[in-house]
Amino acid sequence: MSDLSNLLLLLVLAAIVGLWLKLSVARERAVREARRQCQQHGLQLLDETVGLRGVRLRRINGLRRLERCYGFEVSIDGHDREPGRLWMLDDTMSSLSLPTIELLPPHEAHDGSTPHGPALPATGSNVVPLHPRPHAGDRLH
Repeated sequence: MSDLSNLLLLLVLAAIVGLWLKLSVARERAVREARRQCQQHGLQLLDETVGLRGVRLRRINGLRRLERCYGFEVSIDGHDREPGRLWMLDDTMSSLSLPTIELLPPHEAHDGSTPHGPALPATGSNVVPLHPRPHAGDRLH
């Protein structure tokens, strides 16, 4: 009976290690996708990592599949930390939540100045000028 219990314990341990490896590979895919999305949207991925925040069952074409939510933090202007979320279904991104970027009002973009200093010169590119968000004293992030 001892051999059977040892075999069962070994199988459980192997299953745990296999699950851990599978989740590690999925997390690395999520890090690559978060990095790609931040680069595409002009944001900086802070800490270069994501963390598993939740798992849910989702019905797709009549089949139930696991969808994982990864949380991460981004910076818009280098002086802030904003939360982001990325939902992954197997190897593909199914949903993305990024912070809202506050754009300059139209009258500030035309007169060449902002309340925080002079605007950058127009270079004919499609870059939208942003201004830093006001910080509230010694607020912890």
